[in-house]
Amino acid sequence: MKRIEVIRAVAGQEGLVLCNLGLPSRELYSLGDKPAYFYMLGSMGMASSIGLGLALAQKKRVYAIDGDGSLLMNLGSLATIARHAPPNYCLIVIDNKCYSSTGNQPTHTANKTDLAAIAGAAGCVQVKTVDNLKDLQDCLNSYQDQLLTVIAQTDASNAVVGQVPLLPRFIAKRFIQEAQRE
Repeated sequence: MKRIEVIRAVAGQEGLVLCNLGLPSRELYSLGDKPAYFYMLGSMGMASSIGLGLALAQKKRVYAIDGDGSLLMNLGSLATIARHAPPNYCLIVIDNKCYSSTGNQPTHTANKTDLAAIAGAAGCVQVKTVDNLKDLQDCLNSYQDQLLTVIAQTDASNAVVGQVPLLPRFIAKRFIQEAQRE
């Protein structure tokens, strides 16, 4: 499974989508820009935390797409997510076992680190690991009103996409307006 396929599946869901920095945000943008998409253009390791805050602040479903390298930088977010467990929050971690935006250096998941086990140990109750599109789509389709953490195992390929040509303040302003819209 490719990362852009995971991103496409998540983008097809109803709700707000927050996407990790670098190539994942660029890939999301390439699929069709929407006000409901928040492209992280910085803040590595913060997508899971920002997604949690967003889910706690309002009722719409929130899908946070994070990367294995970024989540490894902020593992404490899993304990905080589990403690609050907002029912409208779905964290999707793309585990391609590398830092793809900086040259595919291996992350710890390429060796022994198991993000699903860490999420479970942190208290996340519903943790799913998927390695194909059918299982991912089944997870997303069956997502109910309970915190869901999905570890999507992908290959290390990157789609050939351009930059996100939007200014951060524009992305933030329209995303806030979209989040507040009923």
